[in-house]
Amino acid sequence: MNWIRLMCPERLRQYSKSPGSTDLRTEFEKDYHRIISSPSFRRLQDKTQVFPLDNSDFVRTRLTHSLEVSSFAKSLGQSVGTRIINEGLDDGFDKGTKEDICDVLQCAGLIHDIGNPAFGHFGESAIQDWFKKNLGKFSYEGKVLTDILSVQMQKDFFNFEGNTQALRVVTKLHFLVDEHGMNLTKALLATIIKYPGSSMEIGYDVNDPGRNIKTKKMGYFLADKENFDNIQESCGLNGNRHPLTYLLEAADDIAYNTADIEDAVKKGMLNYSILKEELNNRLPEIENKKDKEKVCCFSDIIGILDKYYNKALEKGYDNPDLYSVQNWIVRVQGILIASVTDAFISGYNEIMRGEYKSDILSASKGECIVAALSDIAYRYVFVSKPILKLEVSASVIFDFLLDKYVDAFIYFDTPLWKANKTALRDKITRLISDNYLRIYYKYSAGKNEAEKLYLRLLMVTDYVSGMTDSFAKRTYQELNGIL
Repeated sequence: MNWIRLMCPERLRQYSKSPGSTDLRTEFEKDYHRIISSPSFRRLQDKTQVFPLDNSDFVRTRLTHSLEVSSFAKSLGQSVGTRIINEGLDDGFDKGTKEDICDVLQCAGLIHDIGNPAFGHFGESAIQDWFKKNLGKFSYEGKVLTDILSVQMQKDFFNFEGNTQALRVVTKLHFLVDEHGMNLTKALLATIIKYPGSSMEIGYDVNDPGRNIKTKKMGYFLADKENFDNIQESCGLNGNRHPLTYLLEAADDIAYNTADIEDAVKKGMLNYSILKEELNNRLPEIENKKDKEKVCCFSDIIGILDKYYNKALEKGYDNPDLYSVQNWIVRVQGILIASVTDAFISGYNEIMRGEYKSDILSASKGECIVAALSDIAYRYVFVSKPILKLEVSASVIFDFLLDKYVDAFIYFDTPLWKANKTALRDKITRLISDNYLRIYYKYSAGKNEAEKLYLRLLMVTDYVSGMTDSFAKRTYQELNGIL
């Protein structure tokens, strides 16, 4: 892979600059303005990061999380780009390339979660589980849907993924000028595709030492294969991850692993004492690995936490727990960014050959820090009773919405619609946004019945996954007569 092709500034729909235009922005800078002015991006303010339907102004939403990822991703681009240039690692990488990768990473951070459904990552699981449980229960012309849809079509729904949905949102569903969505640059689109394969190519085995991170999940729906192939070809990826994808992924991991701890302290689920005890208990296990860099890195963060707590006590701050953890989190983020930079530079040649199989953070000296934070957050936050109750509620909402909308759209736009249309089904089909219908009609033209059925089901997941937390809850209540 080479940076000239990797940083492809072309768009799925090319356009010519107007004669006499004074716009001096690069194509990647234009992407930024397209994103922040879009309704799809604004809707992230009402989508869950960890705490669904939370009333606190201090707990993160998908929007604030995305802004943090954007900042970390750009920082990684700056540090990695500087190292590549200073160490002479690539003759094809110059200061202009560095500026471009920073712009692309900044934009990628903003949209990396734009396809995630309501109620956090649990929303993905709820959609997957519904299709696994119910797709074989619905029928069309006397045949169950699983006998009509191809294996890949079925797997697309069984493996529904927010990152995969993000590609649909920005290339199709954000209907502004035409069916090309935000019409972003191909370099940016390639960067947000974390897993460059279809639902048929998932083969990630955690017990396999030779596993490749790119096969962990699917990266595109069958309906988006043409766009995926176009992006891959233009960027010269040959089925590999874009190098910037590793940095985007690391920025996301740094953001949510540190933020979850801070939010947990704000919610009273964690405090300084518990956090310190958890870190100290993990230290012997890390020391047994006999990796001096990882041991030193982990030991340092325990000392930093103590330092900030003692400072808070000396200054007489009202909430020394929150003060110490918040300041500690900032320092940990800096340590992890430096660790990821070192790991990316160490694996640079493998990454550029498409041979790098791990995520960057796991291969860095900060790996033990992230593993500890992830485990602590899971035990103190994700399996806490308030979160579990809210996730059960979210499951009920998704089940209801998918039950109603899938049932309503099975015969929609077919010769059998009139015979199978009921008053309720007709009303439900009229509730869906015109944008989704427009995209369906555009891409279903000339398709066979199985393909059109697949696209109708995809239209339902597009609509339901695009709902914000509040809209999903309100729609559920209204359709259930809870006014």
